[in-house]
Amino acid sequence: MKKSAALLGVVMLLIAAGCGGGGKKSSADTTTATTGASNMKVGLVTDIGGLNDRGFNHLSFLGLQRAQSELGIEQRVYQAKSTQEYVPNLSTFARQGYDLTIGVGFTEATAIDTVATNFPQSKFAIVDVDQTEEPHKPTNLLGLLFKEQETGYLVGYLAGLEEKRKPGKDVIGSVGGQKQPPVDRFIAGYQAGAKAADPGITVLNNYSEDFSDQAKCKQIALNQIEQGAGAIFQVAGGCGLGALDAAKEKGVWGIGVDADQSFLGPHILTSAVKRVDTAVFDAIKLVVDGKFKGGNITFGLKDNGVGIGKISPKVPKSEVAKVMQVRADIIAGKIKNIPTTVG
Repeated sequence: MKKSAALLGVVMLLIAAGCGGGGKKSSADTTTATTGASNMKVGLVTDIGGLNDRGFNHLSFLGLQRAQSELGIEQRVYQAKSTQEYVPNLSTFARQGYDLTIGVGFTEATAIDTVATNFPQSKFAIVDVDQTEEPHKPTNLLGLLFKEQETGYLVGYLAGLEEKRKPGKDVIGSVGGQKQPPVDRFIAGYQAGAKAADPGITVLNNYSEDFSDQAKCKQIALNQIEQGAGAIFQVAGGCGLGALDAAKEKGVWGIGVDADQSFLGPHILTSAVKRVDTAVFDAIKLVVDGKFKGGNITFGLKDNGVGIGKISPKVPKSEVAKVMQVRADIIAGKIKNIPTTVG
């Protein structure tokens, strides 16, 4: 993780201004790599969380870097400062003849539908958006989806076991960034897993309506801890780092999301890992191999597309064994119909 952070720091120093549509200067940050042997160009448009969110966008960038290293592509990143920049940034890559343009996150759903429709000869992929649910269902768009409910179930099950063995009322919490499908799949799985481990548990949930402002998520987490929550699951990107900080401050468990966030400290119980880097790499490889087509690809536990991060060494081995058995049962189909929506 330190190596990735260091590399990211170097890349950020190389940020240069890109060209927007119609010859206008883009207000987004850009990152340019050396042209690879294949001369294939791939563009990535982050959401407003930016590359330094230590999770979702950063993982997408790692997938892009891997493609540069292993497949010899040329890559560039536009970091959006506001949602209004999504369409211009995506369009710029299409106008410049990039072989694939990748959007990061559900907040870019409308923008990429618009741009993919306007540039039918270009190829697009987007993380966390179902191509079949886009208004125009562009056939040149590939949706990269995940079974977040499966990894949410695992971390919820572990949190439920931890609460159950502690004295007093059993309460845990979750902090979502926005009420959108991928966020709710995590949280719905978390709730179901916790209740499977501890039927009497109370699971609190609130949304910050923000993926960047750490103070907002920290305050929500503090409120949940005040209500007795012994574990806080963050599903809010960079904002969620504030929720984990609250957990550290109050001496309760924090649960990371997307990346394995155990590097944040011993207060991290585990993380609901979502291999966005793998999905981004796989989408690029489809283009390189001439196998790209619109539609969706879904990544779950069975194909190692989601998983559970490092579990704190403070957790009893008996609990770890139970979680690993639940993981095996999900993969084998013994545990199914995990909820994907939050009421």
